Amino acid sequence: MDSDILVSRSRTATTTQGATGYLTIDLAALGRNYRKLLSMLAPVRAGAVVKADAYGLGAERVARTLYSEGCRHFFVAQFVEAVRLRPALAHDAQIFVLNGLQPGNELACAEMGIVPVLNSLAQWQQWSAAARALKRCLPAVLQFDTGMSRLGFPREERAELAAALGDGSNVEILFIMSHLASADDMDSEQNGEQFAEMSRIADEFPGFDISFANSGGVFLGEAYHGVLARPGIALYGGASNAGEKNPMEPVVSLDVAVVQTRTVPAGAKVGYGGAHVTQRDTRLATIAAGYADGLPRCLGDRGAVYFKGIRLPIVGRVSMDSATVDITALPEGALTFGSLVEVLGRHQTLEDIARDAGTISYEILTGLGDRYDRQYL
Repeated sequence: MDSDILVSRSRTATTTQGATGYLTIDLAALGRNYRKLLSMLAPVRAGAVVKADAYGLGAERVARTLYSEGCRHFFVAQFVEAVRLRPALAHDAQIFVLNGLQPGNELACAEMGIVPVLNSLAQWQQWSAAARALKRCLPAVLQFDTGMSRLGFPREERAELAAALGDGSNVEILFIMSHLASADDMDSEQNGEQFAEMSRIADEFPGFDISFANSGGVFLGEAYHGVLARPGIALYGGASNAGEKNPMEPVVSLDVAVVQTRTVPAGAKVGYGGAHVTQRDTRLATIAAGYADGLPRCLGDRGAVYFKGIRLPIVGRVSMDSATVDITALPEGALTFGSLVEVLGRHQTLEDIARDAGTISYEILTGLGDRYDRQYL
């Protein structure tokens, strides 16, 4: 029996029939990816970056799956994400806020047992003040800028920070960290530059454990691993290193329904602005996903979807809620109203779509909207 038919039957038996798109998240594959990274890192621990709703896949479901695999360190970007995630995890799971706290969130953060990543003297001072007000020692992580110029204590603040630590502090530093800017390029000189800077910081702040490796950093070798790695995109099946074979399993597949089919003559204009003009009699299908659903507008005349392994080019500009594909390569009647086409899956990866859109897999993954019917395997 055709495997596409098997998938279709399974889907309609377990999800909402009549949905315009089906986003499938393979939690078993997620777990296997985590175990694979652990095997590469051993004996180093691996946390998980679950910011932006676990890159759009559902932070609570993803985090619980990873917790069952032994993960105990979860990283979000914003305090509101930590608040939402906290009830989903047992008390022995630690949640870290990478951006630190905005003024006013300190007491709530302390009460919920959430750990801020402190990036500046201003954040250090507000967290230290909260600890004094509560008359207790509060945990935190110190992030240092090693060359990305985004987050972390800059070089000019390090001496004052060291003095504050040396005077005795009511803040417990769990570990220090930095973020690699070019780890997706294993040949980038910036990796070595940041490693050297992180080594200098470790000398200035001795006695603290180090967290350094993101997904790409895992593949840079043992020297970059520290004691706790923070993988993100690799967990979700994305490629961590440009130009290298992706060793991770795909976690996400996406199938979208056909809304309408038609045949147009040569010279017909397709989509907004008439940006595409047919060169011959052409059979078209309109699918029920557009840039509001994570298909970048620029995929028109560059990207594609698949049906039974056959590539169907996207033609004309992608609209907010729909896109048009050329189905002339299919036998007439093979694709009809209600048929499903593959956007992500066996024939097209996150990296394929990202390449066609001129962007990165992170943007594709986090851009998937909430209008799809979601199935967790």
